[in-house]
Amino acid sequence: MPRSQITPLAILLIGVLILPLILSSLWVKVVTSAAIFALGAAGISVLFAQLGLINLAQIALIGVGGWVALRLNYATPLPFTVIVVIAGVATAFVGAILALPALRMRGLYLALVTLMAAGAFQILFNAFQFPNGGEGFWGVARQSAADIRRPSVAQSDVGYLRYTLVIMAAGFGLVALHRITGPGRAWAMIRQSEANAMAAGINVTFYKIWAFALSGLLAGIAGALLSGALGQLDARSFLASEGILLFALAVVGGAYSWVGAIIAGVLYKLLPALLNDWGLSADLALILFGAALLHAIMTAPRGIAGQLLGALQRKPS
Repeated sequence: MPRSQITPLAILLIGVLILPLILSSLWVKVVTSAAIFALGAAGISVLFAQLGLINLAQIALIGVGGWVALRLNYATPLPFTVIVVIAGVATAFVGAILALPALRMRGLYLALVTLMAAGAFQILFNAFQFPNGGEGFWGVARQSAADIRRPSVAQSDVGYLRYTLVIMAAGFGLVALHRITGPGRAWAMIRQSEANAMAAGINVTFYKIWAFALSGLLAGIAGALLSGALGQLDARSFLASEGILLFALAVVGGAYSWVGAIIAGVLYKLLPALLNDWGLSADLALILFGAALLHAIMTAPRGIAGQLLGALQRKPS
């Protein structure tokens, strides 16, 4: 295995085994959130890297996954892991619906459509809120009636961090499997030329919907994990503007590697927390993000991950 693959895998293994032992309780929660949003960023990368499509509604889809997970938690006795899977599948269906505009649009027009979809979900989240144990379909009460169930192996925050990292790694593995098999080859041909792909017998409609569904699956799983990490969700966490930010950070981190998704998650959650810890305003992170995006667009089209992996490949083995 090349150095460029061994090193990131070793870092991930160290993260699973060592990080939970050395972090304080606050930073365990922050790193857990970073890993969750890294999984969401991986869904953005699937569309952007494989098909050149822009999805600004990923944060909204994460919210959908969280809503489904909370509703199932309070309405059913299902184990948490089963709830995570169902939330992922349900959000994949929503993601597939978002693929319909992509059948006719690309670039700015598709970005605007997905941004409008994110705005629509923001309105719904604000109007109906997230389930918190109340009765009825929406399950909203004045006060929370119960807490979300965690798996038996992840009752503590440290255990839940490990649980999240394992699921994150499984999600990255699913994306990698798609890239090296039939879907990845079909996506590559579609990105190069849809006309040539159709001439080669590739069902362009099917594979575009598949890509959006995979992106939605990862977002839904991330949302379910977020509900387990926080216990309750708030509509203010899923603003349409946050979808733009997460997409930008996925580009900055590097959309062509799972390492880039991890960098995006770290920038999205860990950097603002560090600034707060240092007594600085977390809003300063937006300035840093803007500078990083300009750097990525002008000098590093493959993002920070592309630069890091390129440096590793240039070193003698």
